Amino acid sequence: MLTTLVAFLGACTLVAASPGPSTVLIIRQSLHSRRSGFLTVLGNETGVFVWGVVAAFGLTALLTASEVAYDVMRVVGAVVLVGFGVQTLRAARRTRDEPASEAGEAGGRSGWASYRAGLLLNLANPKAAVFALSFLPQFVPDGAPHLPAMVGLAALWAVYEIGYYGLYVWFVGRLRSLLSRAGVRRRLEQVSGGVLLLLGARMALEG
Repeated sequence: MLTTLVAFLGACTLVAASPGPSTVLIIRQSLHSRRSGFLTVLGNETGVFVWGVVAAFGLTALLTASEVAYDVMRVVGAVVLVGFGVQTLRAARRTRDEPASEAGEAGGRSGWASYRAGLLLNLANPKAAVFALSFLPQFVPDGAPHLPAMVGLAALWAVYEIGYYGLYVWFVGRLRSLLSRAGVRRRLEQVSGGVLLLLGARMALEG
């Protein structure tokens, strides 16, 4: 059991370290405030846990079995990514005209908006659903009840990533004095927005 747990946490680290839309959004939200960044992490990990539970009940298999369902979800996910990308680029434009402190306050004003952004981005990603289905069963110990073990692993996965991505939020916060400069902030927003747009376009075009 201990060997399986160590292997699982090692795999979780590799998964979290792989750059993706969630990483970009968490860093982008952390530019506004630590609170905004951490709530985005909580939203994202709620999505991780939801997909884990869905996979535990075998419902994710319905998504993989239906090409139409997967394509619909893929298009929805692409629209969500493009929407976040456009929103980020618009924020970069506003940064030119607002003091960094005001921009940060505006961006971090709504905790619910930050949480919802992380949750929506994760739930709208069909790859997250399919990955949970293929990832979690590999670490269910032999002889263990499948459903409780899968749910437990999903919870551990989410909690572990909260700690992992929390380091991103902390690190961005430590660089606050540098990142609060309007020019630096605008460039980071532009890069983040461009990456989200590209990821959205790739998701829309891939089969």
